[in-house]
Amino acid sequence: MAEGLREILFVYALENAVRHRSVPKPGAVMGTFMGRHADFRDRANEVAAELKEVLAEVDALTPEEREERLAALAPDRLRQEKRKSGGARELPALEYAEEGVVMRFAPNPSGPLHLGHARAAYLNDYYVRRYDGHYVIRIEDTDPRRVEQENYGLLLDDIDWLGLKVGEIVYQSDRMDIYYEHCRRLIELGGAYACMCDAAYFRDLKLEKRACPCRNQTIEENLGLWDRMLEGAFCEGMITVRVKTDLEHPDPAMRDFSIFRIVDTPLHPRIDTKVYPMYNFSVVVDDHLLGITHVIRGKDHIANTRRQRYIYDYFSWKPPVFKHYGRLSIGGVVLSTSAIKEGIVSGVYSGWDDIHLGTLKAIARRGFEPDAVRKAMIDIGIGETDITFSWENLFAQNKAVIDPRANRYFFVPDPVRLPVADAPVQTAEAALHPNEPERGVRRLLFEGSAVVPRREIEGKAMVRLKDLFNVNIAWKGEKPSLTYAGESLEEARNAHAPIIQWLPPRQARNCILKTPDGEVEGYCEEACAAECHRVVQFERVGFARIDAVAEDLVTAYFAHR
Repeated sequence: MAEGLREILFVYALENAVRHRSVPKPGAVMGTFMGRHADFRDRANEVAAELKEVLAEVDALTPEEREERLAALAPDRLRQEKRKSGGARELPALEYAEEGVVMRFAPNPSGPLHLGHARAAYLNDYYVRRYDGHYVIRIEDTDPRRVEQENYGLLLDDIDWLGLKVGEIVYQSDRMDIYYEHCRRLIELGGAYACMCDAAYFRDLKLEKRACPCRNQTIEENLGLWDRMLEGAFCEGMITVRVKTDLEHPDPAMRDFSIFRIVDTPLHPRIDTKVYPMYNFSVVVDDHLLGITHVIRGKDHIANTRRQRYIYDYFSWKPPVFKHYGRLSIGGVVLSTSAIKEGIVSGVYSGWDDIHLGTLKAIARRGFEPDAVRKAMIDIGIGETDITFSWENLFAQNKAVIDPRANRYFFVPDPVRLPVADAPVQTAEAALHPNEPERGVRRLLFEGSAVVPRREIEGKAMVRLKDLFNVNIAWKGEKPSLTYAGESLEEARNAHAPIIQWLPPRQARNCILKTPDGEVEGYCEEACAAECHRVVQFERVGFARIDAVAEDLVTAYFAHR
């Protein structure tokens, strides 16, 4: 653990040194570390000794070397410091954007949106706002196996939550006649044909760079088969429409790929058809007809971009400007729609907004703000390098948004009610917000006993009850006895007494704090009940959103420290 502690301290020291262009004082780094790692408070001497060596190492580095080391150890921290010193992050200019841009975000209604979708949504939104462009939300719902009626509403709710500059919303399922018309035109241009080969047989031919017999059919024969497809003459798997490409192409996936198919079941919730366009056909038609000028998407679509160029060329259409960003790995939460659905059915997850999920609904329920997600995604940028999502960066962005408005309260986990001998009856006045005294105070009436967190007092000889007074602790085995020890804050500091949260029994309300690591039972201030659906800060614990208030229980969702 010492090695891990040293690395964490080194990052904090580098972060401070880069920000101020000088070696930080020990107290500055110590305060940051303890604020984020409260579990080390009882090891302050060990941390201080380690920090002394770390600061000496940082002092020996040049400013340039400090940036290089921070970039290697915590690139998101370096980006954040650069942004603090230079204002909001600016992404690279788009090519050929001088005459305006039309961009699109194209989700599939297989479920609600998650953090991965937010990246595409906000990157496109960034450029729409930058160039005062037009933003199209295109619901790609031409695969009935991935579409459920309820998901449309879930999707639209998420789009509304993101706060995108939406110009119009279109549904591909409303555009089927357009796709059918353009398929006919492509066949007439000699660019597509109806194939009735067995799938396995065609796959073998493709791998051998050989044409299937259907490829030599006349345009009239292909149009006849296409009309029969639309009339319902074929069942699923009997026929498909393929684009004529280069059979010698080194990538087999590029050779005569499919653009239309039959799907018998399930039935689509919005339309009555069994003939569906494939992705690479419908998006080309839509991007052209909707006037999309720039497409920003993940580099997993690079192969699709190459396929789509065949269709652009057949129609003599100018393709949009394509930009592909690297993969974003998001750890710590579940993103897979199919896995989430299974988990909801089996009871593993409580719903789409379960705290263990990376859906936007789960993120919102925990108290994250759209603007924080936006800034975190813009900070990632549109580079082609694969990166890991930084939760620390999102936490920092969200804290900047919610901290100014989050009222402060006490939450006592692992609670134990103890009398405090010789203590006077008095009222503690704790600020609702330390930076805004005009909000007022919470008044906590001490009447002889207090609810305190047992883990916080274990092994301690003295603690200070925040905003109240000091208490001495005598131990008989595992049983503590508390005695009033005066109100001197300086005396508590000299004794290295930790400051802990507490509650008067009469003002304590049962509270469950839901976290990704499990539920924490305890008590919170009674006044938290008035904060339902708002984010508060549980002092010394972290930010949480008050999710529900029952007669005898407050439920909160943990966001971050």
